Amino acid sequence: MNAAVWVASGVLAAMFLLSGVTKVPATKASLASNPRMGWAEPFPIELIKVIGLAEIAGAIGLILPRLLDTATWLAPTAAFGLAAVMTGAILTHLRRAEYSNVAVNAVLLALSLFVAFQRL
Repeated sequence: MNAAVWVASGVLAAMFLLSGVTKVPATKASLASNPRMGWAEPFPIELIKVIGLAEIAGAIGLILPRLLDTATWLAPTAAFGLAAVMTGAILTHLRRAEYSNVAVNAVLLALSLFVAFQRL
């Protein structure tokens, strides 16, 4: 089971790190020109950057504490935090009827919860 948790953690960390590093330097204009980021239009750019920072912190928190065997409580905390981010994403995409995005977010939510409960 430990290998499955590490694989899930690695996949989540990669996905959220990539997602976060695209949001943090973004501008409203760059988001508006990206058809996959239509959800961001009604939100202030500062909130989108905070979401990006939370995703980056979550990605780091999934891996480093367990890898370094220090402050290991951070791994489930990071996973629960990422689950909260995915809950918000699901609600946003449901409101916009973007059901394919909801499916992806639901999978990431399930993986986040799996890692969180396995790391408790």
